[in-house]
Amino acid sequence: MKVLHVNAGLENGGGLSHIVNLLTEAKIEHKDFDLLTLAEGPVAEAARREGINTSVLGASSRYDLASLKRLTKFINDGHYDIVHTHGARANLFLSLIHKKIHATWCITVHSNPYLDFAGRGLLGKIFTKLNIRALRKADCIFAVTEHFANLLINKAHVDKTKVHVIYNGIFFHSDSEIPAKYEHTYFNIVNVARTEKVKGQDLLLKAVKQLDDQHIRLHIAGDGSQLEPLKALMRELDMAPQVTFHGFMTHHQLSGLYKRIDLAVLTSYSESFPLVLLEAADNLIPILSTNIGDISKMIPSLDYGFIAKVGDVDSIAEAIKAAVNKSPKDLRAMAEREKRYAEEHFSVKNQLASIEKVYDTLV
Repeated sequence: MKVLHVNAGLENGGGLSHIVNLLTEAKIEHKDFDLLTLAEGPVAEAARREGINTSVLGASSRYDLASLKRLTKFINDGHYDIVHTHGARANLFLSLIHKKIHATWCITVHSNPYLDFAGRGLLGKIFTKLNIRALRKADCIFAVTEHFANLLINKAHVDKTKVHVIYNGIFFHSDSEIPAKYEHTYFNIVNVARTEKVKGQDLLLKAVKQLDDQHIRLHIAGDGSQLEPLKALMRELDMAPQVTFHGFMTHHQLSGLYKRIDLAVLTSYSESFPLVLLEAADNLIPILSTNIGDISKMIPSLDYGFIAKVGDVDSIAEAIKAAVNKSPKDLRAMAEREKRYAEEHFSVKNQLASIEKVYDTLV
């Protein structure tokens, strides 16, 4: 079976990790999977580093519809059985040519399609409608949570027989491969996420402020449109000594930071199945999340992590306080339980096997 994965190429973060991890596992298993990005960027660069067979279409802009003919030719000349798109732009391009290609078309829905273009005015509304229309046209949809699957079926009116829930996975490391933790004075919390409103970092700042505990230090690793407003909020709350904004960090840089982290926190209003929490778990860091998506699948009980109410500063503060009040020994035991559970259920190998089962039914 010959499969082509297609992405715009400008992803950074969870979407990039999902695509590159999946294709890396396919390469390890000697599967005939290729990657095509519409433009040069982080996805193609990361894929090449992993030795993935990668091509770039060379679209001159986000709206370069003239490249559709080249895209059609690339797919048909490559004799692909499956074309698998990731992201609204790739979905749109395939929706415009899907009747001209010989391959079966699949889409992975990584996020809430009704929120992808939120806050972008009329243009955002147009792109949302185009993406929903593309989702309805595809032969197969992979949703990374039950929540997204239900949204696609009940709100977007995608044929339910086309929708399959397959959770994200990562490559887990043996405990001996995880760098030893540094001795450190403070209780260090990390938030790894784009600094956008949907990620709720303003709630996290307010929750830490509410606790009024100078023993807590907060590290925010991410870049985005809300970075400067968040820094302004930090100054307004008089929290400068407690908060460090690191900007975007590579995996290598994060692994260094993780050596002195006691808790990984996501305070998002909406998420898919956050890889950053799985990566924290792999590094034996306890995790805390707002009750988004299918997070209960990742944190099945309070023995495995902490869950707070979405959009609720008091609830987030209470969950952080519960973590701070646990002994280092208990936190370590929680992190080890979560890692063992996540390894069993959310590996990239499991993810690829589940996707291939669906491919087989289509081909």
